[in-house]
Order: sequence, then C-alpha cells, then structure tokens
Amino acid sequence: MPAGVPRVGVGVDVHPLTASRELWLAGLLWPGEAGLDGHSDGDVASHAMCTALLSAAGLGDLGQNFGTSRPEWAGASGVALLRETFRLVTDAGFVIGNIAVQVIGNRPRVAPRRAEAEKVLSEALSGASVSVSATTADGLGLTGRGEGIAAIATALLVSAG
Repeated sequence: MPAGVPRVGVGVDVHPLTASRELWLAGLLWPGEAGLDGHSDGDVASHAMCTALLSAAGLGDLGQNFGTSRPEWAGASGVALLRETFRLVTDAGFVIGNIAVQVIGNRPRVAPRRAEAEKVLSEALSGASVSVSATTADGLGLTGRGEGIAAIATALLVSAG
C-alpha cells in the first residue's frame, strides 16, 4: 500500500455487568461500580479501540489476537491490550491518525473523568490522538436496562511505508 493511504476500522464491544469484579472502563478503575465480566478486565472501551485498530490494519479482531484461546491474556488490563495492539499495528507499517470511542451505558458517568481517560488511553498508544465520549441508551436494550456496557470505536490509520 502506498505511503499515506488512510484506512478506517470500527470496533464494537459489549460485556455484562457483574458485582463480583471491579469496573475498569476507558483504562480507569471506577470504585464503587459493578465490574464487567470477560476473559480480560472487560474494559469495553479499550477492547473496542483494539478491534478498530486491528480491523483498520487488516489484523483481525480482539478475539483473534487476545481471545480465550490465549490464556496469557486472561485478566489482562485493557491498557495492556492497547499497548500490544499498538505494537502489532506499527509493526504492520501503520501510524495512528486518531481514534474515537463512545461508551454506551447508564453508569458510570464518564464526563467527569473524560480528560483522565483520554490521557491514559493516549499514553497506551504512544501519544496517539484519542477522543472519549459517552451516552445512555434511554432505557433500551441491555445497556439501557443497566445489565451491561457497550462501546463503539473508530480508528484512522495511515500507512507509514
């Protein structure tokens, strides 16, 4: 692929809430909130970002790279997954243009910690531009009923070579 050609990827992740785990979301611990079930820490924002990046680079998805068939990733943090995704994407010859992620759920309220989340996620991606937003589902579906949290991410990559 010629240098500078942009590629876009989209990632979606959804996990059910569980009272038996801490909540890790957008690279941050949210004390007092029910956690997300999953093979790793369940951080849907980080997971959606990984899938968007991997998809844009043509490297598969989160499950293919870090799924249950890979026990070394059991319990891993979303930030660790993002760091490894960054390595995979850059090794494949891409530079991150930017990445945006939207969290969908009733809780926690993301806005008060948005800047902190953007900083942590950007640092995991070696300073790439990261935008975090959030919304509720107005009572619809599993996120609206408070049964889980979802995230949708879009990544723009540019070929480096």
